[in-house]
Amino acid sequence: MPTPLEKSIAFRALHERPGAFVIPNPWDAGTAKLFASLGFEALATTSLGLANMLGRKDSTVSLDEILDNCREIAAATPLPVNADLENCGGDAPELAAKAIAMAAEAGASGGSIEDFTGDRNNPIYDFTLAVERVQAAVEAARALKVPFLLTARAENLIVGYPDRLDDTIRRLQAYEAAGADVLYAPGLRDIETIRTVCTAVTRPVNLVMTYGDPKLTVDDLAAAGVKRISVGGSVSRWLLTQFLKAAREMKAGGFTFVPDAMGSREFREAFAKGEGR
Repeated sequence: MPTPLEKSIAFRALHERPGAFVIPNPWDAGTAKLFASLGFEALATTSLGLANMLGRKDSTVSLDEILDNCREIAAATPLPVNADLENCGGDAPELAAKAIAMAAEAGASGGSIEDFTGDRNNPIYDFTLAVERVQAAVEAARALKVPFLLTARAENLIVGYPDRLDDTIRRLQAYEAAGADVLYAPGLRDIETIRTVCTAVTRPVNLVMTYGDPKLTVDDLAAAGVKRISVGGSVSRWLLTQFLKAAREMKAGGFTFVPDAMGSREFREAFAKGEGR
């Protein structure tokens, strides 16, 4: 298994090489190993996927649960892991700094801080506080013995403000100035808007395809300036959709889904390959 430093170096290198790369979102050790078995080069946790696994609504998992999940996923494969830390467990900049240190201890090579408060009635942190939180997270990341790649997220577009692109870009630019390594605005859909955001900043941009036009390819996104492509909880939601289809068929008395399932041997082989064995 690579050391934390080796994982960190490999993770940063993915952001520095030409083109874009896909960073899929497992929600447990098994899905992490399956992604790794297919040749993906890094993984990212998903708070929505974790909430789905626990049978809860999104944004209802605690920071401790997020970190435990990150620890499980980081230990499952040789790949570097980016931790979805939501709002880092609280409003204060000191809490953001603490969360970054805890994520690194859990085995993450990077992690994200977002400006969604967790309160749907007052969803976005005040601009000044949001920047202070990123600054505190940056300082915490820089103080670590092993380099940690910090992603700063501007959440306007997915928490009720789809028309606030200008403010979203303003926030991303401020987070970049504060020292964030990667920038991320979930909710970007069309290629022109994606290009506008990418050209407004100079740091690598993460795009989540949960909202993006599904006809877009990795090459299309790379040409627009995207560096990292994730899918958030989309694979989790898709898998649970298939689960419910099978469950409804069983409830109705049918079992035609059974022959489509992979065999246990195939899973054992994939899990072993994902572990690096």
